[in-house]
Amino acid sequence: MKETDLLGDVFQAYFDARKHKRNTNSQLAFEMDCEHNLLELYEEIRQRTYTPSRAVCFLVHHPVKREIFASQFRDRVVHHLLYNYLAPIFESRLIYDCYSCRKGKGTSFGIDRFEHHVRSCSDNYRKQAWVLKLDVKGYFMSINRHKLHTLVIAALEKYWMQRSDDGRRKGDNMDKETILYLLHQTIYRDPTSNCEVRGNRKDWNDLPPSKSLLRSPQGVGMPIGDLTSQLFSNVYMHELDVFVKRTLCCKHYGRYVDDFFIVHESKTYLKDLIPVIRDFLWDELGLTLHPNKIYLQECRKGTPFLGCVLKPYRRYAANRSIKSFNKAVNRMSETIKEQNSQNRPMDKQWLVQQRSVLNSYLGYLSGYKSRKIVFGRLIYSPILQYFNLPSDCRRVIMKKTETPPQTENRAANESDNVP
Repeated sequence: MKETDLLGDVFQAYFDARKHKRNTNSQLAFEMDCEHNLLELYEEIRQRTYTPSRAVCFLVHHPVKREIFASQFRDRVVHHLLYNYLAPIFESRLIYDCYSCRKGKGTSFGIDRFEHHVRSCSDNYRKQAWVLKLDVKGYFMSINRHKLHTLVIAALEKYWMQRSDDGRRKGDNMDKETILYLLHQTIYRDPTSNCEVRGNRKDWNDLPPSKSLLRSPQGVGMPIGDLTSQLFSNVYMHELDVFVKRTLCCKHYGRYVDDFFIVHESKTYLKDLIPVIRDFLWDELGLTLHPNKIYLQECRKGTPFLGCVLKPYRRYAANRSIKSFNKAVNRMSETIKEQNSQNRPMDKQWLVQQRSVLNSYLGYLSGYKSRKIVFGRLIYSPILQYFNLPSDCRRVIMKKTETPPQTENRAANESDNVP
């Protein structure tokens, strides 16, 4: 690969990294001297002096409590650079029913495939079929970096030995040394080293050790917040995919990160698979099957997967998502009631923000049988003083007026009394 190709790849990685992130402080700071920063980053990569910067560690509490390590923007550019090199290579290796962090796939695709497997195995719900759903305990915090590096290198060497249609090896047109260098710097990076911890240290007290990188053993764990971690998680669990599909010969199988399912007509067969999969995960990957997240249910009784509950011929939103929607509506309603009681108009910027929040929930809920839930929750809410709700309940539309009805009515009454 020519040096000019690497420079162009760095610039492309920058454009990818800033997409949908142009208002963040780190991106704006980097963009203030964009060309200088990119050229400096390019020289560090070319001269093999690049080292990842200090990470920022914090906790998120929704939908569940998680520890996040956020990389500096310049490091996210490197992550996109490495991802652009590796993703096309591993895309052809991963099984079709691996749904996370892949172009053209995701949660909606995963739910569609899950329903396909259930319908296929149960002959469209005419026969009995069972769903086994399993989860890995503290997956990202349990990934062995050395094992991961070995798996990635083995896959790359196998790919580079293949020959294209013109007879040349596929690795001949790639800067393998740069890829291997960035791969080593990324995988063996310790994000906990000299990291900036934001928040109160006491907030970590009730976080299980299996969910904290700060408490992981040496050489174990990957940061959840990095793009490369999403790709590497698929590469690591690909070993399980191959084992289940080829060794166990399970036809109806799918996985999203560490959440995976197997559908079969025999309950006994699925129960017998649990210790087999548990042993494989521990012996080959050093992972622990979560003992409290083993789900075995007849498919017609409903099965939760990726935020939905699948039942015969219909889908429902998960209870956790509905509760979250109700909490958001309650918060907005209370704010509007408080403003109305003081006879003060609502701030337009706040209304625009709340419209985005509502439409995010409504867009999600519109994919399931939830119209009665949405309509019943909003129809008597003061939120509709400022928004219109179409009959399909897929979105809300802001009304032109920002004046509360109480103020409008009082103004109308006063105008009627004017002689």
